[in-house]
Amino acid sequence: MRQIKILIIHGPNLNLLGKRDKLIYGDKTLDDINNALYIRAEELNFKIEIFQSNHEGDIIDKLHQVINDNTTGVIINPGGYTHYSISIRDAIEVLEIPVVEVHLSNIHGREDFRNESVIAPVCIGQISGFGLYSYVLALEALNNIIRNI
Repeated sequence: MRQIKILIIHGPNLNLLGKRDKLIYGDKTLDDINNALYIRAEELNFKIEIFQSNHEGDIIDKLHQVINDNTTGVIINPGGYTHYSISIRDAIEVLEIPVVEVHLSNIHGREDFRNESVIAPVCIGQISGFGLYSYVLALEALNNIIRNI
């Protein structure tokens, strides 16, 4: 079986986790999330690449790189771009690998403008509301899908 490689993209403002609105996002930092992902990825025998950017174009460029490399799946938290970035949506739509959208908070239980995702319709699924475990659950989902469990 080929090596499974998952790209994890953290969008804008996620570098401020642990400092930003702890009632909504919790007190875990981005390093805490990344460490949990590295541990679970090792248990699943996955290779992961983690990327964070506050810039839409950088996120799109990273998604374009996936087209020609050996990435097996993508987990993306588009942050605020969730609600309006047609460009990120289009970059995901062209990928021929599974993509899971994740959010720390339950975006469907928040302000009206946060309830809709333009990204989710081009993903295999969306996981939100479980804090850092949203990411871990996304790894589990990709494990089941890629390995056809």
